[in-house]
Amino acid sequence: MSGSHRAASPRRSAPAPASRSEAEQTQGRAASRRRKPKPRRAAKLTVGTATLLALTAGWFTVGPGRDFQGETASAAPDREPEVAPMKAADAHTEAPAADRSTRDRITAIPGLGASWTAKIPAETRQVLVASGKGKDSSDNTVTLWTRGDDGGWQAGQSWPAHNAYKGWTADHRSGDLRSPIGLFSLTDAGGRKADPGSKLPYDENAKFVMGGRGFNNEPLAGSFDYVVAINYNRVVGSSPLDGRFPDGAAKGGGIWLHLDHGGPTHGCISLTEDHMVELIKTLDPAMHPMIAMGDVDSLAA
Repeated sequence: MSGSHRAASPRRSAPAPASRSEAEQTQGRAASRRRKPKPRRAAKLTVGTATLLALTAGWFTVGPGRDFQGETASAAPDREPEVAPMKAADAHTEAPAADRSTRDRITAIPGLGASWTAKIPAETRQVLVASGKGKDSSDNTVTLWTRGDDGGWQAGQSWPAHNAYKGWTADHRSGDLRSPIGLFSLTDAGGRKADPGSKLPYDENAKFVMGGRGFNNEPLAGSFDYVVAINYNRVVGSSPLDGRFPDGAAKGGGIWLHLDHGGPTHGCISLTEDHMVELIKTLDPAMHPMIAMGDVDSLAA
């Protein structure tokens, strides 16, 4: 119809649905539940837990032979108790005593080569080593070695000594002014003076006399007050004064250990009187004593 119209129907505001409010409330409650932190339970440490934590933190060290004690933790929880340092003997296993004695035993006399060692009889338990400074030197060092029941060698004191004026030779001849190189037994002693306590047969005799002067113009008197015969070209078991030469006079003889007169000899080995007396008292026929004599290079061969 023209010029006429229908009255517009008044709009009604739609009431807010209850469902929206419930949804917001539901979401609020959910968000509230998500944001709200969970209550933390107070940590309760037992004595055992505290102890474990203390040990883990390195507060205490339980060392060898020590027992952990609770009162230590209470007394000093912030420092490590002193622990005795580990001894070197505890750090590794030592060989048994028997093994160590075997390991440390000297089975061969130092300075003597294998060929010399092989010549020493099994029954010989005393070896006097006269080691010359050089092939042409008249100076040497004398050391008495003793073999024990275990087969090991033990050295006595070393003494300075003299030998022949021109040194050493492996082929000694009468008058060559060299001492013979070799391994010789020692069985007989003697001298102008009384027996000082020799275990070897001892010949006290006024004929042990030496006069004149030596190569350094030193007096030779008293050189034979004490002597030990070296069994080079001589009759074993006789007095050192015995003048027999089994290998002939050309090979020389009369090679002795005797008192030092302050210079080279004609072929003998000379020691000071105190050392000669000690040697005579020590040499024992039951130990079958011998002397290995020569320059250091020859003895090492």
